[in-house]
Amino acid sequence: MNSVWLQNLTWEEIQEKIKSSNGTIIVPVGSTEQHGPHLPVGTDTMVAMTLAEAGAERASVLVSPPLWFGWSPHHMILPGTITIRPEILVEFCYDVISSLHQHGFDKFILINGHRIVNIAWLQIAAERAKRELNATVVIFDPAYMSKEITQELGWGEIGHAEEIEGSHMWFCYPDLVKMDRAKDNPHKHHPLYHVDPKYPKDTLCYVPSSIPEQKKSVLHAGGTSGTPSKASREGGKQYHEHLVDRLVEIINMLKAMSGVK
Repeated sequence: MNSVWLQNLTWEEIQEKIKSSNGTIIVPVGSTEQHGPHLPVGTDTMVAMTLAEAGAERASVLVSPPLWFGWSPHHMILPGTITIRPEILVEFCYDVISSLHQHGFDKFILINGHRIVNIAWLQIAAERAKRELNATVVIFDPAYMSKEITQELGWGEIGHAEEIEGSHMWFCYPDLVKMDRAKDNPHKHHPLYHVDPKYPKDTLCYVPSSIPEQKKSVLHAGGTSGTPSKASREGGKQYHEHLVDRLVEIINMLKAMSGVK
């Protein structure tokens, strides 16, 4: 029983793991969408998967099959993007949690690889699972969980397929990254509006861009927003290890819980 992936195990192995993990499981959630000319369309899901696998191996819990699709209407201008309506995603995610809960999992870590766009519907699914199933559900988002290291690495604001995602993918999936094709598209600030969770100034809440709003940027840089030229494998390694350390902390906190929701 060496694999941490649910789909690789028999039901008897899973039943044993439910007991030894005190009912704790990770659910990776991402998207399938364009990530510029240098990163694969599966980037967001791969990020969630690689974090989940590394954390699960260290903390001895299981990982469910990933949710490969997210809410991506703002990226439909380029091919390869698949967007699912958020109301469908809420029901899908809830059914995954409910199914696992029925067999004894009661502590869930949803790892979000699709940043702020997935947060809203993940929160709705998580709240429903807490209320209706009495489950413990937390959302682990790399953007929120890396505030203490991104500045140290000299990286800029969160965009799309920028140095943050580029570095992480370069470290974890080097064979899928084409950094020589990356195009910088520095952030353009808008009055009282920013999408970065760590942005310190007053801002409106994020709303996904429309296709007309995205078109000019996409044509200019092939779907990139930010400065992927700052990416490095070493930076990706430090970033990845920081996130895995934090994930292990969260897993151990949940595993230690008993009867408290």
